[in-house]
Amino acid sequence: MKINIDLDLSPKEARQMLGLPDLEPMQNEMMKKIQEKMDQSIAEMSDPELLLKRYLPMGIQGIEQFQQFMSMAAKAAGGKSNKEE
Repeated sequence: MKINIDLDLSPKEARQMLGLPDLEPMQNEMMKKIQEKMDQSIAEMSDPELLLKRYLPMGIQGIEQFQQFMSMAAKAAGGKSNKEE
């Protein structure tokens, strides 16, 4: 014997029938938070000063240290640094 039951339910009605929790309020709240973070990031990207602070936390000092590191690496590799030329 074979029995077929067709139910015409929306996803919300099916969750209620099976006793599953309604996650829509939590999902809506999370989407609001994600949207706020994205808006904040976009606003920060339009401000050059904040953008530089984010990518160069040590500012000009960080760039100078990187240049010193690269010149030391060049010397260690046997190449010439800019000061020796």
